[in-house]
Amino acid sequence: MRRFRTILWGIVLVAIGAIVGLNALEIIDVDIFFDGWWTLLIIVPCFIGIFTKGEKFFNIAGVCLGVFLLLCCQDILEFSMLWKLGVPVIIVAIGIRMIFGGIFKNKSDKAIQKNIIDGVNVRKHNALFSGSDVNYSGEMFYGTELSAIFGGLTCDLRTAFVDRDCVIKAISIFGGIDIFVPEGVNVKVHSTSIFGGVSNEKHKNSPDNPHTIFVNAVCLFGGIDIE
Repeated sequence: MRRFRTILWGIVLVAIGAIVGLNALEIIDVDIFFDGWWTLLIIVPCFIGIFTKGEKFFNIAGVCLGVFLLLCCQDILEFSMLWKLGVPVIIVAIGIRMIFGGIFKNKSDKAIQKNIIDGVNVRKHNALFSGSDVNYSGEMFYGTELSAIFGGLTCDLRTAFVDRDCVIKAISIFGGIDIFVPEGVNVKVHSTSIFGGVSNEKHKNSPDNPHTIFVNAVCLFGGIDIE
């Protein structure tokens, strides 16, 4: 997924560079600073996010908002409609998301509470302007906290032992996190993503396994892959 996202961004940058270069050579005359050009800074990242991330809620909302603002800048729509229609729709959508998020949080909180009762210490791993590899090979896994800020982090749980529900808290800000989970263990994801998201398309849950890894993720211009 990360490679595909990189390719899409490369295509965008090549297109921008080609337009600027051809304008400089007076081969074409395309005004890249048209009315509302800044809305592309919202539309393009969110549009790419729709096709490269498992989490799509904020990306779709971002595209809709960006297109609406662009149409307003082009005098096709009026900015006043944003408050009349846009704000109520956003409030309802966030409310619905909070309802489902509350259900998820209740289940993940129970897993965290069990670790606290049993006196389990959950390890934390950080990648700040760097790369880091974490391997739980042969270990009993009870959960972890991962953060990648302008860096990359890999957490390998494929040969770890999971005998209970556990929680992974992951934060990716201008970075990337790869999580490899044991085969057959169920994974449930709840994420808050802005210009980023979580991909959980490769992993297959098993209805025969009673244990679940809850991934509570926050992505800001970052991505998390679960495999």
